[in-house]
Amino acid sequence: MTKDHEDELTKERILNEAEILFAQKGYKSVNIREITKAANCNLAAVNYYFGSKKNLYLDVFRSRWMARAKRLQEFFKSSLGSISPNSPAKIVEALAYTFLKGPLSEEERHRHHQLIAREMAQPTEALEMIIDQMIKPFIKELSDMLLPSMSKDITKEELILNILSMFAIVLYFNFARKAVTSIINRPYDSEFKTKLIEHIINFSLYGLSGSQKEELK
Repeated sequence: MTKDHEDELTKERILNEAEILFAQKGYKSVNIREITKAANCNLAAVNYYFGSKKNLYLDVFRSRWMARAKRLQEFFKSSLGSISPNSPAKIVEALAYTFLKGPLSEEERHRHHQLIAREMAQPTEALEMIIDQMIKPFIKELSDMLLPSMSKDITKEELILNILSMFAIVLYFNFARKAVTSIINRPYDSEFKTKLIEHIINFSLYGLSGSQKEELK
């Protein structure tokens, strides 16, 4: 094994263990020694590859969270297909399908939501980074897709609020799976996911109906 390859493995191991700890405990509650112990490396390795705990945390979001977010966005676009323009119903369906039945494994999905939930609760530079580099551009794409179907009187703010509301319901049903299954009293299986997607479409279209031109479907 070459030194470069060994260095890369060490760096990846640090990132993997740091992501797990940051997701479980949040940025402020994790110290570097916990990370080095989990990654089986010394403090000098963290300083060498990342320089500081803050830089390591930001790199976790760049190389892990944002990479998964890009996979989700690519999956969403492929779910829409090549037909343009897409109807609001098709856009909502693709969005719900991406998060409920998309490319992330259960472990990836759980860690993805843990990281962003903790970051939302205790914001750091990472939040502004992902908003600027990932969330705002994606919302702009969705706005451009939905705008042709909206009333000419709709404002930019109203359209963005509609999109954020769509995200809210999709993310809730994706993140709160245990609570949902306990309340509904049925397994969170493929059949239930399909039913949820239909519900999200109908609920979102009803919310969008006040901004529609004519008929959203």
